Amino acid sequence: MMQVFGASVQGASHIRNGRECQDSLKKVVRDSGAVILAVADGHGSESCPYSKTGSFAAVNVFCKIMDDYLATYDGQQEMLFTFLKREGDTKIAQEIDAEWKRRILRLHTKDKREIPLNEDGDKDKEAVYRLYGSTLLGLVITTDFIFAFQLGDGDIVKVSEAGVYNIIEADKILGTETHSLSKPASWKKAITLIRKREENEPRPVMYMLSSDGLSNSYKNEEEFQKTCADYYALLKEHGVKAVSDQLKTWLQETSEMGCGDDITALFAYEAERSGSEKNGSANCSV
Repeated sequence: MMQVFGASVQGASHIRNGRECQDSLKKVVRDSGAVILAVADGHGSESCPYSKTGSFAAVNVFCKIMDDYLATYDGQQEMLFTFLKREGDTKIAQEIDAEWKRRILRLHTKDKREIPLNEDGDKDKEAVYRLYGSTLLGLVITTDFIFAFQLGDGDIVKVSEAGVYNIIEADKILGTETHSLSKPASWKKAITLIRKREENEPRPVMYMLSSDGLSNSYKNEEEFQKTCADYYALLKEHGVKAVSDQLKTWLQETSEMGCGDDITALFAYEAERSGSEKNGSANCSV
């Protein structure tokens, strides 16, 4: 059984400047043992004043859509695998894009915020979306397969005795720019991956979703991957509860010594089949 936990911390530079944490995270643990993980990073720029709301909407949209699919295909994992393999980077990405934008318009209207007009005098919905800009990382883990989704920066990593590797090699953009849910047809920039889980897959295994504040706090990819391996070693030695209890402190220290940005890390950890899990439960609070 996967044990899930995570934390978001306000970046050191954001604390100094009085800016709230723009990151959000969400997890769903289903009775079947399948888990859904989502991390989003609001842009936080002056042109995106409501990006915390945007990131919160993003993680909720991903988890709701994927939870609905898991419910629809309950007991039919092979059919769901085939569907996601065929439609993951089109239909699923389009659904996420459309639903996020629907929710943003609803929230914007509910909060009685003005909708600007375009040159033709029509409501400029694109201008509204830009106020809430956010990235999105998502991961679904079942007993049979994993499905990963990425729009914008951040990292989705797997660690086992076989080593550390990025599940998705994200499309890197130079500078501070990133792909965003707020952009027109954002689904076209989404990257997805679906892969079968092998019966003899090495255990323990750790999956981690993290906003770019974590990787950007290290001087290179090698140092970042070493940190991922360190978390894996800590989970093996001390168990989920011990790591979960200290996670916020460690992430805050990383931000202070690193890039100063908000940092979110969300973990799914599966111990050895022998049942030798340390302390912790599948529903660790985040």
